[in-house]
Amino acid sequence: MLPPLEDMGYRMLMNEMVPIEKGDSRFFLAGVDDAHFYKAHNLHQAGDTIPAGGVSILLSHTPEIWREAAHAGYDVFLCGHTHGGQICLPGGIPVTLDSDCPRQLGRGFWQVNGMQGYTSPGAGTSVLNVRLNCPPEVTIHTLTRGPG
Repeated sequence: MLPPLEDMGYRMLMNEMVPIEKGDSRFFLAGVDDAHFYKAHNLHQAGDTIPAGGVSILLSHTPEIWREAAHAGYDVFLCGHTHGGQICLPGGIPVTLDSDCPRQLGRGFWQVNGMQGYTSPGAGTSVLNVRLNCPPEVTIHTLTRGPG
């Protein structure tokens, strides 16, 4: 899928980062290759050139590398893959996440070792074309300057 997306002008961050600047504000957006199926992610290659103290956001398809990302020092971790469980018990408790991570990382906001994370349940489905007790979601994140 990568070559056609790149041909359409999309920049794919495959174990790399790009600085994002607006006015005098700057942060570093890093992306990793598939950590779920191919295990081709490389957090250090993606973030080694982020300067000390630079605000970093990591994009990953799956939350499975949450522990590695927190240890690598990323500030924010955005991911999906789980579909929020897709088929959940009442109260949104996922039957399965199809991801090797704690259930509390399967949907929504979470924090680990000072790293903020968000796992989007997305709007699609996988295997079965059904969502039960797990409404679809398109997430909009607003970045703001913190105190200090």
